[in-house]
Amino acid sequence: MNKPNSIGLSTATAIVVANMIGAGIFTSLGFQLVDTTNTWSILVLWTLGALMALCGALSYAELGTHWVRSGGEYHFLSKAFHPLLGYLSGWVSLTVGFSAPIALSAMALGEYIGPYLGIPDMALAFLTILTISFMHSISIKRSSTIQNSTTLLKIFLIVLFLYFGLTQTPVHSSFLWDDSWKEEIILPSFAVSFVYVTFSYSGWNAAAYIVDEIQDVHKNLPRALLLGTVLVSVLYVLLTFVFLRQNPLEAIQGQLEIGQITAISLFGEKGGALISYGIALMLISSISAMVWAGPRVTQVMAEDHGLWRWFSKKTKNKVPLRAIWLQTAITLVLLFTGTFEQVMIYSGFVLQLFAALAVAGVFAVRRKNTTKSGFRSPFFPIPQITFLVLSLWVLLYLVFAQPLETGLGLLNLVLGFLVFKLDGYHSRKLEKR
Repeated sequence: MNKPNSIGLSTATAIVVANMIGAGIFTSLGFQLVDTTNTWSILVLWTLGALMALCGALSYAELGTHWVRSGGEYHFLSKAFHPLLGYLSGWVSLTVGFSAPIALSAMALGEYIGPYLGIPDMALAFLTILTISFMHSISIKRSSTIQNSTTLLKIFLIVLFLYFGLTQTPVHSSFLWDDSWKEEIILPSFAVSFVYVTFSYSGWNAAAYIVDEIQDVHKNLPRALLLGTVLVSVLYVLLTFVFLRQNPLEAIQGQLEIGQITAISLFGEKGGALISYGIALMLISSISAMVWAGPRVTQVMAEDHGLWRWFSKKTKNKVPLRAIWLQTAITLVLLFTGTFEQVMIYSGFVLQLFAALAVAGVFAVRRKNTTKSGFRSPFFPIPQITFLVLSLWVLLYLVFAQPLETGLGLLNLVLGFLVFKLDGYHSRKLEKR
């Protein structure tokens, strides 16, 4: 029997797709091309990202159908290992996990269409975040309508973009098919480029954050995670190929607005403007999905911890209103205090760390799940080991190559630990009353 205020497979899949297809795919390639220019190297990066996302989706499907509760890593790590790890992952989700990608997508949106509208980039980003947060504050039904419609539009626009990108003969391209990939893939810069790719693929776990709102979760959660991840992976590899095919290297190397540059190359200045609006609509879909999913982590965390209890309340329409606006406030702080590249690397480090810990939780499930209930990841433990090895590779290189951003990420964890201790003190104080 379906619960009231619940969503089906299509909406759950739409949330995964919308969370994944965000600012990363339309902005990160230019940064990768600064040090990694061979076409084989770039395609290997995006294919590895697809493999990693699929391994993660299989793992989260098992975790989410074994420990059925919204909250994602917060709930999984609390159950698999220790409440402290769960708390720290919830803290990361609150402070950067969703807020940073929302801020990044809003920055990109401002860059894409701010000049055409005559509105300052940051002002447009600010207004977009506030408007979408307000729309998701009304009801789950309204959220479903927004998400399904914007995600369908997003896929349509991407397919249209791919059609012209693959069929139109380019004047110049960035293709480089020689043997230099053999040297590039062992350089530290290749690992750093992979960080951008993993950030672009982040969102494959989105449906795991709203488990309580999914109908027939034991069937629909695995389907949504896997369908969404496979679809986006195919689109990503094709989009990357089109970006390289339609632009000379010097035009996109180190540039942020890769989608816009490619659109102008394909359709001219006027056509490029229209495509830029289309990309902005895609980013709105991504922001919408993250505004929906993120506060559910905060709300579940607040149910378990007295210090956050005020944010556990839902409206009569089952919307975690207070958690939504807490996340919105943090997003706006990130929007106005960091550059695009800094926010991406800083958030990418801590998100990868906790995703890896959650995937490791599958081993705990296998030990405890003697009844073999719920979804079982095929080929266990190969997907989990693959995910963990790739994660370790990324994390180690980030520590050495980007010490400032990774240091900020670790500092955020120290702050989260202090808040955890304060939370415990607060709870003991209440118990003595």
